[in-house]
Amino acid sequence: MAGLLETLVVPRASAFPSASSAAGAGSSSVRFSEFRGLKIQPTRSSAKLRSNLKFARRGGSIVCEAQEAVQGVTDSNWQTLVLDADLPVLVEFWAPWCGPCRMIHPVIDKLAKEYSGKLKCYKVNTDESPSIATQYGIRSIPTVIIFKNGEKKDAVIGAVPESTLTTCIEKFL
Repeated sequence: MAGLLETLVVPRASAFPSASSAAGAGSSSVRFSEFRGLKIQPTRSSAKLRSNLKFARRGGSIVCEAQEAVQGVTDSNWQTLVLDADLPVLVEFWAPWCGPCRMIHPVIDKLAKEYSGKLKCYKVNTDESPSIATQYGIRSIPTVIIFKNGEKKDAVIGAVPESTLTTCIEKFL
């Protein structure tokens, strides 16, 4: 079973003798500009710790952008992306610490690709946007809600099979 990468320690480029010579004389940094699959996503606490450093030393998480098929929604873009959408919208309410949420992420990503052009799929991190979760009475995560014309139409609670979500989606297409 695959594990979740929580911390990644990368030694300084100067620790690699060939790295400094490849980057140029006197330089101690290595750039991997051709690879854009990973990004450092700061947590709330690490954003406060930032000073002149490009990345905080503690509190950030590394996220694979290649696996992020579904966009995150926040308080600031909720109205535009979900309520004013011209297509039906599937919204997954989740949190990073939630095990069942991690189980349903690949299913939601697959459905987002499968229903591209017919359905918009978004995720709401309930830790970062608690007001949205409160507004819709989210008491358990993961919860998936289908919206159509700005109205909540259906909700599915828990890490359910793909067939359950497909049946729910098909009712509103």
